[in-house]
Amino acid sequence: MKTAFHRSQTLGYRNGYAFVRRPTMGIGGDRLPYNQLSPAELDELANKAPILTYGPLKQAAPAEFVPAHVAFDKKVLKFSAYFQEDVPISMEEHYRIRRVNIYYYLEDDSMSVIEPVVENSGIPQGKLVKRQRLAKNDVGDHYHWKDLNRGINLTIYGKTFRIVDCDRFTQDFLESQGIELNPSEKMPLDPYTELRKEPVRKYVTPSDFDQLKQFLTFDKQVLRFYAIWDDTDSLFGECRHYIIHYYLMDDTVEIREVHERNNGRDPFPLLMNRQRMPKVLVDNGKNFPQCVLEISDQEVLEWYTAKDFIVGKPLTILGRTFFIYDCDPFTRQFYKDKFGMSDLPRVDVSKKEPPPVKQELPPYNGYGLIEDSAQNCFALVPKAPRKDIVKMLMNDNKVLRYLAALESPIPEDKDRRFVFSYFLATDMISIFEPPVRNSGIIGGKFLGRTKVVKSFSPVDNPIYYGPSDFFIGAVIEVFGHRFVILDTDEYVLKYMESNASQYSPEALASIQNRIRKQDSPAPELECKQATEETKALATEELKAQGLDKLIEKIQMHLKDISCKDNLRERFQVYDKEESGYVDKETFFKVCETLNVPVDDSLIKELIRLCTHGEGRINYYNFVRAFSD
Repeated sequence: MKTAFHRSQTLGYRNGYAFVRRPTMGIGGDRLPYNQLSPAELDELANKAPILTYGPLKQAAPAEFVPAHVAFDKKVLKFSAYFQEDVPISMEEHYRIRRVNIYYYLEDDSMSVIEPVVENSGIPQGKLVKRQRLAKNDVGDHYHWKDLNRGINLTIYGKTFRIVDCDRFTQDFLESQGIELNPSEKMPLDPYTELRKEPVRKYVTPSDFDQLKQFLTFDKQVLRFYAIWDDTDSLFGECRHYIIHYYLMDDTVEIREVHERNNGRDPFPLLMNRQRMPKVLVDNGKNFPQCVLEISDQEVLEWYTAKDFIVGKPLTILGRTFFIYDCDPFTRQFYKDKFGMSDLPRVDVSKKEPPPVKQELPPYNGYGLIEDSAQNCFALVPKAPRKDIVKMLMNDNKVLRYLAALESPIPEDKDRRFVFSYFLATDMISIFEPPVRNSGIIGGKFLGRTKVVKSFSPVDNPIYYGPSDFFIGAVIEVFGHRFVILDTDEYVLKYMESNASQYSPEALASIQNRIRKQDSPAPELECKQATEETKALATEELKAQGLDKLIEKIQMHLKDISCKDNLRERFQVYDKEESGYVDKETFFKVCETLNVPVDDSLIKELIRLCTHGEGRINYYNFVRAFSD
């Protein structure tokens, strides 16, 4: 019926050591039977000598040897000492007391003497005796730590040092070695050092004003003013900003410069160093050499004080007139408490910037394209005008070709034909004349690829010919030459059909007429008739719209001509009927007499517009171009 079978604990720890514990209970908690010794048996066991059982005892191993340089490594004995030095050449002192520290190194029995450095003493101090073994006598013995103690004299190289004390480590070490230490002594004082510590007697005549009280009351209190110096009236002058500091502790003034970034000036912090500033000088003090000698109270009647620095008022210092426009919050509070000035508003001294100047391009000189010439005004190194890359990519290799005839009074030019090529990618035009054998005219390139300006567009804002200006019957003027469009190719017809919104109804009608004439039985006759009608309509429209603009253009072009006053009177001499018309022969005769440049392209165009039927010229409209 037994249910418990656990065993007793036989192992344990006591004070960190493992030991065996004899079990007192058996398995399951049963008591164990054990033998108990009688007192006689216990005495017998106690009296048995262990040597009879285990043999003689073994000797203990000797202690490990440790050398002195290992046992005493970094262990130093420190003693405080002094020596007396005679001063025979001074009337204020006869001797000096110089304090030193004596160090004894236990690892090699060496010693050193070091004097603590005193600032501004004027005496070479520091290591007096470097680390070494010091001789004790003439026999050759050296000092040992057993020879050192408090209250003894120690002679090293002829100098006698008096040891007065040691540190705590030294005291414990010597006492542990059985040395009885003498009582410590007091370090004597140097008489000259004590004399210097006494306050110096000052013989100052007392005054009514207590400067010491002012110094103690207003110490570190500074009034700050913001001022400007306007020197714009002088050559290369400018308006410069400054900060004026007024020190209340001694009534001195300091002027500091305010430097701006990239102002081109050297970064000097001060315009005027801290000093007292005279306000009123005596009469003979005006000729005082101020640049050589300092001004004293005898040359000055009145000095600048805090009440002279007022916000909103000018102040003249050293010949410069400063205008104080602001101050800091401490200064405002000081003036409110001291002088009762509660309102010191800031004065706005900022200059308003002038309105930006509108940059206008110079007048066009007629050379090249105006967009290309205008690049010289935008940058020092001109760049090419920006191109419409999207337009160039979309219209690359797309060319509109037209057949045109030259409109000219010369009979030889009536049969000449030209091919216009309009490049959609760049809006440029090129003209090519197909060579005709035995015509007496050399064909080939008539005009290189370029943009063509409309004849009546303003010079500053030119208007170039576009695709909508080219249609059958249209009149195109290219640098003084007039062309009439006679025909187009098939690609132009497809382009106009796909982009009908860009063209005028007249242009679309011309294309429709061309298509009808191709389908009619007599296309050549009707085409020629339609071309002449279209040409007549275009010419009349051109005359009606462009005469006034052409006259304004000629007035600008020939504003310096000297014959404009007598031109109308000469024409009226030959116009007996006062009709306003003269024949061409008389017209050119009068122009030649007055040196009118009839060969100019603009004058030729004006003559053409003023010419009416039967070879008569309206000189009224012609003279308008030469009147103011």
